[in-house]
Amino acid sequence: MPTFLGAHEVPDEYRDRREDYVSLLTDRMIPAIAKERLARFCDVFCDRGVFTVEESRRILLRARESGLGIKLHADELADVGAAALAAELRATSADHLLHASPEGLRAMSRAGVMAVLLPGTAFTLGLPYARARVMVEMGLGIALATGFNPGSTMCSSMPMAMTLAVTQMKMTPAEAWMAATANAACAVGEGNRLGRLQPGHQADLALFEASDYRHIPYHYAEEHVRLAVKRGAVATDRGDCSCCV
Repeated sequence: MPTFLGAHEVPDEYRDRREDYVSLLTDRMIPAIAKERLARFCDVFCDRGVFTVEESRRILLRARESGLGIKLHADELADVGAAALAAELRATSADHLLHASPEGLRAMSRAGVMAVLLPGTAFTLGLPYARARVMVEMGLGIALATGFNPGSTMCSSMPMAMTLAVTQMKMTPAEAWMAATANAACAVGEGNRLGRLQPGHQADLALFEASDYRHIPYHYAEEHVRLAVKRGAVATDRGDCSCCV
């Protein structure tokens, strides 16, 4: 999903001119991105040492005014109130949330903000994992993603993300599957047409050679996909499956 993350970090040349960079984002970059339809969402890294809550609010409000959906990288390094900001602005989703406060998470749940958890980054960086069990019990929707990037996790495997969700974040296999499919579609604003195998939804699916859905997060670091279909057309075919789920 095309997303503008110009507010991931303050560039070196603006270190002593933070206000100028925020103004560059709000006055020039975001309007240009929206006008050219280069992205559907605007994201901000709201955390310790990156963008403050006040700066993030200003950037995201400008994005909303320009017609972009809003997302946040939130409270990954410290609890700075980013989860509460996501709830305040009714963002589509907030990512990471390793240090988000219970109050911030409850506010997200009430506001219908999807929590996107990226256990691969915690695994790579040696950080504590997000408290998925707490989120589930308070009714907060959870999506899973790999977080694949050269800075904090070079793992692009969704099954591995599911394994970490089950073994380290104490989600059930069924919860991990839901988070990786239907809820993931909701996290990009496409829950009405993606993420489920049902009439009216886009035919995106993968066939796994496994005897049970729980086998995928259980038997990790293996390639179980035998057939992948995108928009109704076969994208990958690795041969016949002896048993597919």
